[in-house]
Amino acid sequence: MKLIVIDMQKAIMVEELYNYCGLVDNVVKLLETARENGIEVIYVQHDDGPGSGFTQGDEAFEIADEVAPRGSEKVFFKKINSAFGDRDFTAYLEAAKDDTLMIVGLQTNYCIDATVKSAFDRGYRVILPEGTNSTFDNPYMTGEKTCEYYFKMIWPKRFAECVSMDEALEMLRKQNRK
Repeated sequence: MKLIVIDMQKAIMVEELYNYCGLVDNVVKLLETARENGIEVIYVQHDDGPGSGFTQGDEAFEIADEVAPRGSEKVFFKKINSAFGDRDFTAYLEAAKDDTLMIVGLQTNYCIDATVKSAFDRGYRVILPEGTNSTFDNPYMTGEKTCEYYFKMIWPKRFAECVSMDEALEMLRKQNRK
């Protein structure tokens, strides 16, 4: 199993996100548990390109301090919604021969959804812990409703296993016992 952290970058890691504090707390718990149990943590950052204010070298592009990579944890860069849009990321996962991805990050209705479906299409077992992805309110629904819609209706029994935080933490701990 690998823990994939998507787009938790300074520009969008702001309190306007639905359940911001809960999101940070949950992701930090998963990161700590993964690291304690030898589970590889991989980061993916979205890059809008030069001049956008959201590209390599821009402060807004950097991963938020609360969830930042440690040591030699891998970081990949993507230019489209799905993390699989980055060929290096895709090749790295294929070479690792690991079939389970636990995915967390931003934003539920964009990059998380695209990555979940891309991972499913490639045959990965996808795990989504509750309260570990978020988004903003939009003209059609609140961030809370958006997260609930994907977690309870779109992903389960189709693209991913949607689990509680307790279940996710136990899954990470069990990986170490294998």
